Amino acid sequence: MRITNAAPADLDQLLSFRKEAAEWISKLGSDQWSRPYPADRLLVTIETGTVFMLRDGGCTAATITLTSEAEEGLWSAEELSEPSMFVNKLTVSRDYAGQNLGGRLLDWAGDRAYRAGAKWLRLDAWTTNDRLQRYYLDQGFQYVRTVLEGNAVNGGPRVSGWLAQRPTRRAEHGFTDEAASPEPLRA
Repeated sequence: MRITNAAPADLDQLLSFRKEAAEWISKLGSDQWSRPYPADRLLVTIETGTVFMLRDGGCTAATITLTSEAEEGLWSAEELSEPSMFVNKLTVSRDYAGQNLGGRLLDWAGDRAYRAGAKWLRLDAWTTNDRLQRYYLDQGFQYVRTVLEGNAVNGGPRVSGWLAQRPTRRAEHGFTDEAASPEPLRA
């Protein structure tokens, strides 16, 4: 499997992934991703080069967004002074479930962040999705705090404010990385 930068032509696939994930999560009892994500905002992240696709031949198995930009209102000024990269929208196609692709993508993200000079790989997760939070803890992330104040990117109150982090490190993820090399973080 290979990792590539997403292209604007991947927009429909990414929106489809999110819809598929929302339906699956709903069956597990969570309202995560029940509000559609604005396509225009997603296209902007694609164009900035922060969205990545995990491809298996002609199929897309998963996606992850990795950025040096923190969502406003989540991390303290002190935390933001530390070089960090942030994981968003990690989604694995249900056709590829159970293969640890999510864990390997987190390892890839931690390796990429390390190569960019980041100390931390950080994320925010749905505040009411205990199962997802346990997953991230099992992946070596440490809980930081939960932020409930503020608004969600796609409208309404903040719903994704469970914060966690783990140190970046070199990692063997087993993917062929065809994405553009990471830019060094600005000091």
